[in-house]
Amino acid sequence: MGITHFRNTRKTALIKNTLQLPFLLTGFLVLQPCPAWPHEIGTTQVYVALHGNHTWSASITTAPTVLVNRLEAQAGQSLSANLTADAVHEKLTQFSQALADHVELRFDSIASPATISVGRVEMPTDIMLPAFVVVRAEGDIPAGAEAVTWRYGLVASTYAVVLADDTDGNRQTQWLDADARSDPFPIAANVRPPSTRDIVWQYLQLGFLHILPEGFDHMLFVLGIFLLNSKLRPILVQVTAFTIAHSVTLGLTMYGVISLSPRIVEPLIALSVSYIAIENITTSKLTPWRPIVVFCFGLLHGMGFAGALTELRLASGEILPALISFNLGIELAQLTIIGVALLAVALWFRGKRWYRSRVVIPASAAIAAIGLLWTVHGIFEW
Repeated sequence: MGITHFRNTRKTALIKNTLQLPFLLTGFLVLQPCPAWPHEIGTTQVYVALHGNHTWSASITTAPTVLVNRLEAQAGQSLSANLTADAVHEKLTQFSQALADHVELRFDSIASPATISVGRVEMPTDIMLPAFVVVRAEGDIPAGAEAVTWRYGLVASTYAVVLADDTDGNRQTQWLDADARSDPFPIAANVRPPSTRDIVWQYLQLGFLHILPEGFDHMLFVLGIFLLNSKLRPILVQVTAFTIAHSVTLGLTMYGVISLSPRIVEPLIALSVSYIAIENITTSKLTPWRPIVVFCFGLLHGMGFAGALTELRLASGEILPALISFNLGIELAQLTIIGVALLAVALWFRGKRWYRSRVVIPASAAIAAIGLLWTVHGIFEW
């Protein structure tokens, strides 16, 4: 009797601890400060050029208010809001030395100090147009240098750095996470251009990382799809519709056929996360129009994914393998999320009468609240 009671008690405790996960997630996220944006990949691009007169120059294109606020926070100043283009230019000029300290080019491990200037600043009132600033840096290349590394300390997520050698026209790309230092870029005249295999592997990894762990909004969207009906076939139908849709708009955006400002796309992506979660609460069955809704939202997410790739100046022969492998990486990440959710919760508890009331509704409410928070924050941040 005592052993049976002990086993039942342990089983009950295990179930309760598992079912507390949605509530713990909600509490953790509510107590956190408001994030800058659920995924920042693609909002910063870096282009470094090596010139024949033994000098280098770099252009850093990024979100102006975020950059100013990061510099202000590091200086212990209050954060500015509602900045104009002139105000951004003035602020960044004042922080030119701090900017220079965060730009690090090393040639064969020898640092080349950067001189900073503030270039074009766009703070449009038209929400269809993106806000951006271009920070320019330049310095000297030591004689006989064979390799160069790049590091930039004012970005919070994944971004691309493109290195172009003016002497031979070679161009190389690396994706860096936050303030990580790049691998050495060879600068000898006989640099081997990346093979198709290199491109496929690089963008397969990038697509996966764009969801896990970088794309928290996309992760929540996939979990929202999973929660309504945790049977594998309906999930795969919805995920397939989502994948086809984001592949279409990602490709069209990459080839310049369509274009929509991040000021529109990003809040709408956040709103799509909320919509899916709210629908999970209002209905207990998979409706015939659910895959169509997911497909439409996938079109939006594809435009969001495109921000990571459109500014890389890929050669025409590199676009298709990059596009296919990037989408494949996204699909693998989505299937990973679904697999983990199935193994962690659904396979054990989805047949229970209380599964919807204790798991689906609380988790969906948490996702909806986060999505709405991001929607409002995204609108006012832009």
